Parts: sequence; structure tokens; C-alpha cells
Amino acid sequence: MVKELIINSTPAGVTIALIEDKQLVELHKEQINNNYAVGDIYLGRIKKIMPGLNAAFVDVGYEKDAFLHYFDLGPQVQSLIKLTKIKRNGSVTGTLLDHLKLEADINKAGKISDVLAKNMLLPVQIAKEPISTKGPRLSSDISIAGRYVVLVPFSNTISVSKKIKSNTERNRLKKIIESIKPQNFGVIIRTVSEGRGVAEMQKDLLDLIAKWENFIKKVPSTEPSKRVWGEMDRSSTLIRDILNPDFTNVYVSTPELFDDIRSYVHDISPEMEKIVKLYKHKEPIYDHFGIEKQIKNAFGKTVNLPGGAYLVVEHTEALHVIDVNSGNRTASKENQEENALQVNKEAAKEIARQLRLRDMGGIVVIDFIDMHKPTNRKMLFDYLRELMLLDRAKHTILPPSKFGLVQITRQRVRPEMNIVTVEKCPACGGTGEIKASIVLMDDIENNLNYILREQNEKGVTLSVHPYIEAFITKGIFNLQRRWFFKYGQWIKVKAQSSYYLNEFHFISSKDEEIKL
Repeated sequence: MVKELIINSTPAGVTIALIEDKQLVELHKEQINNNYAVGDIYLGRIKKIMPGLNAAFVDVGYEKDAFLHYFDLGPQVQSLIKLTKIKRNGSVTGTLLDHLKLEADINKAGKISDVLAKNMLLPVQIAKEPISTKGPRLSSDISIAGRYVVLVPFSNTISVSKKIKSNTERNRLKKIIESIKPQNFGVIIRTVSEGRGVAEMQKDLLDLIAKWENFIKKVPSTEPSKRVWGEMDRSSTLIRDILNPDFTNVYVSTPELFDDIRSYVHDISPEMEKIVKLYKHKEPIYDHFGIEKQIKNAFGKTVNLPGGAYLVVEHTEALHVIDVNSGNRTASKENQEENALQVNKEAAKEIARQLRLRDMGGIVVIDFIDMHKPTNRKMLFDYLRELMLLDRAKHTILPPSKFGLVQITRQRVRPEMNIVTVEKCPACGGTGEIKASIVLMDDIENNLNYILREQNEKGVTLSVHPYIEAFITKGIFNLQRRWFFKYGQWIKVKAQSSYYLNEFHFISSKDEEIKL
């Protein structure tokens, strides 16, 4: 599978497109000054304890208080609270945890009121960005992610990604980390670390320790509700998490961002630095690679499939619903079951792509075409699970119900990607009605009268839709001749096929539009 990243930088922010075999599969947008991104750490102030929810609302500077549940506190939250107090009191100058006596783990079935109190200061990490009317979702189980490992303070556990199957490799990686990690820091070894040497693992771990030290140094001076430490920008984070030998190109639209990304890739994977390329064509980068067209085709309510079938995607507050329709796909009546299986498999492939592309989270219900054979339903279920292995978001897929519905829950940490694929008609403003032609002509004549008599313009040209141009100029006693006799000068009328029916503009003799 050939993978490419196309990164487009604009004044409004950065858009990142992940392409697999020339097909758009993920689209990420990062706004300029994007606060409350996943991974950012804030010095939160506890605003309200909610015993009924076993949760707290925390002020992190957002317009709505953020939500922190007891289960998201982390087992070592007491150690974090202790460290925060002594750092803000200035009684300890070190940044590592060698000399910190860790507190006992909190009770898994405990109550939040036993741990937190109103107005308490607590470092919290953004677990979910603000979505819709909800504030951020928080965690105080702080972790800092690198390319090969994740650093977990207040722990001494070393765990290895389940996707690394070889016991020999798992033991090798554990021994490497055991020999280099500091005391009271746990480490999660990521999938991409498989086969990596001691030097690469050590460099990545030392980078994370430096980030932790930077965070700790800022804790005493940071104002409550302000950000203490920020994650990298979205493009660097995405490259860190997914870059592998399958990638052939990373195209970047601006020289400044190109230098930053190339430098970052050089640091984390020097052998892949050459795949980062600066886009130099005049045509917009997304138009050149056909991404803009793919975006418009993929984000509508109806998504067409190559075989003639189509999907209807509906979004509600509670869940997402996807309906699979066979459309104009033809098949013999004797083989309806096989036809349904083929349409469903084609739809499943597109649905797996749509979930990643739109970053749809929460509950997703899919209404596949009914199939009567249990073997076919199982085949479809297994096929969908295989396709979803490429999805980095945590998800659970349930087998088809007796009504033929497949239910998926998918992790949601960012607002769903939404691209507008319909445009309001400029002529009617979406009402389906336009101004009556007699009123339109009144508008034109009133404006013309003002331009010629009040502004004393000469050599005026009227640009209109071809239908209106014909109405004004055709016939012996046409409107254009009557204007000549009325104003004593000839008014040129120019047809513009790009105009909508009731659009008109006056152009001066200097070929400039006359503003009214």
C-alpha cells in the first residue's frame, strides 16, 4: 500500500490529507492557535464537585468548564497533587521523581469527593477536545507520547503494545527500557518500536524526559486555568504516530512549514527525510493531487459507490446512521443473496474509509442490505473487522443483529470533520424563488438613472445574464434605444454567461465596476 501525506498551509490553519493508493482516507484540520488540543496539559482549578456523577467540573480557561470523571483521575493522582503542592511552594528544586515518595493508589471504587476539593489546583491533560456544546474531557493520568514510547509519570510499569506478537522482541524491548528509564517513571512501548535499537529508544525517551522537566519547571509560575505544556502541532503529531516505510511522499505547500517538517522527520527518522518535498506548482496543492474533488464527493449526505450502489449518511446528536442501498446495480433475480453480499462488502469498504475520513465517533449504526444466510452475515462481519484494523481510533464492532443492523462504537476525541458540499443558490438565496423580471428591470433603470444623472458617468457598460441582454437589445424599439433618447448617450449591454439570472453590474469607461 502506497501512502502519502499532503499538507496544505493557509492563513487560517493547516489541513493534512492522508492518501492511501491515491484515495483520501483521513483529513485533519488544525486551526491557528488551536488551544485545548488532545495532549495539552493545563493547571486546572476545581470549580464544582458532583457526587452524583462521581465527577468534577474544572476551570481550564474554556468558556464551559471541563469534565473530569473519577475513573480518569489515574491511580497515582495523590502523588500528582502532592508534587504540584510542593513545586508551587518552592520546597523542591529537582524535576525528576527520584526523591519523591509515591502515595498509595486511590481506591478504584472510591468517590471523587474523597480525593478532590473545591478550588484545588490540579494539572490535567486534555483527553477529548471541546465538541458541540460540551467542554473538554480531562484526565489527570498524565502521559507524554513520543515516536517509540510513551512516558507515564508516577509509575514503574513497563508495558508493550499488544500488536508486537513476538515474545522475544517484547522481552528485548523491555530490557532496553529497564536499563535506561528513570525511577518512578513508567513506559509504554509503541508498535513502531519493533526492531529498533538502543540508541533510537534512548533518544526518544530522553526527549520525553526533557518535555516532562519543561512541564515541571513551569508548574510554579503558571496561573491557574492556563496551559502549562502543549502538544506538538497536528502535522508533527500525525507524522510521529503514523510515519513508516510505506510512505513514499510527504508534500508540503509552504517553505516555512516544509523546513519545520523536514527538520522534525530528520530528528525522528533520518532515513526518511528525503520523502519530505516542497510543492512548487502554481495550481493549488489539493487541486493538483485531486484531493479537493475527493473531499466534495466523499462528504455529502449521499456517497456513491463504483458498482452503482450508494450510502446515505445521517448525523444526529445521539448517533450516526448509515443506510446501504443497491441503487441501479443490476443482478439476476436468482442470485439476489450473492448480489446483496457483494454490495454489502463494497459498502463496508467505503464505510471503513468514511469513519476515518469524517472522524465519526460515538455510536454508528449501519443498515446493510438484508442477507438470509448466516454464513454470508458472518463473512460480512469478518470483512468489516479486517477493514477496520487500519483505523487507529479504538472501536468495537458488534455482529449483525436479527434486523441486519451492525453497530459500531468508535472513540471520539476531536470534533467530527464536516465539509460543506452544498452551496446556497446565489440567485434565490436558497428560497427557490427569484425577483420578478419587472422588478429587476426597475432596479437596473433606477441605478442607471443615478449613475448617469447624479454621478455624470460617461461610456457606461451594463453586464447582465444573456437572457436579460436579449430582452434589452432585441427588437426595433428596444430598451437600449429608449435609454439613448432618454440620456443622450449609448449604453453598451454585455452578456455574461457566468452571471445568474438577476445579477447585473455597471462597468465604467476605465473598465472598473461602478459601486453603488
